[in-house]
Amino acid sequence: MRSTAIRRTAVAATAVSLALLATACGGSDSGSGDKGADSKGKESAAAAPAAKALSAAELEKAALAQGDVKGHKISKAAAKDTIAVDDIKVEKKVCAPLADALMGAQVGEPGAFTKRTVVSEPKKGDLAKQDSGDAEEAFKAAFDITTTQLALGSYDGKGAQESVASLRTAATECAGGFEFTAAGEKQKVAKITEEQVKGGEEAVAWTVQLEQGGEKVEFKLVAMRQGAAFASFSSMNLAAMGGGGDFELPTAVVEAQAAKLA
Repeated sequence: MRSTAIRRTAVAATAVSLALLATACGGSDSGSGDKGADSKGKESAAAAPAAKALSAAELEKAALAQGDVKGHKISKAAAKDTIAVDDIKVEKKVCAPLADALMGAQVGEPGAFTKRTVVSEPKKGDLAKQDSGDAEEAFKAAFDITTTQLALGSYDGKGAQESVASLRTAATECAGGFEFTAAGEKQKVAKITEEQVKGGEEAVAWTVQLEQGGEKVEFKLVAMRQGAAFASFSSMNLAAMGGGGDFELPTAVVEAQAAKLA
């Protein structure tokens, strides 16, 4: 995919991924949307009582750290490799929360916010395949690495519930696709398909297909709430990007973050 903005959301993770390979072988314009769709989300959010918001220090402590997820490398996302919510513009306002989450930006208005880059390590079986005589199999094995941009926020009142609700509404209203601009680069979401996922008090996931210059690339997007904290997980897989295949949701990462927030 030749989109600068899309690549920026995973550039740091990709660099870490390639470093891991070398060792083993040796990267808004948020609005309320139309009133009808948005009111449905708010009604759902209003059903749950508000939880105590975490302070910035508490949120940092609750965010995933190296060693929390077996088989993954975790680091704090560098500011230069992230896209700010103010740099994401969506013409169809109801779709804005999904664009924000996909780019690893904050959803809604958290009182505290932090980001992590999570990179899966090569599996032992994949390392063996890298030495096979089949070039295609070796490529898939070498780049079967999923990078996830984890965006974690703490919200006052029912902000976390409303963030989940806004993403549910966006995925429904914008399932047929929409366009947005991130860091000055135009992006086109072609299709959104819901996936099954568990985690925290609320969790929902989708496969988001982006189209750029005739190429189609799939991202996995998970939204999860635990108490007054809301987390989004935007994942890409290097092998899937190169070969157009599918890949799994980052379930281990989601479950680990939910457990740490509980």
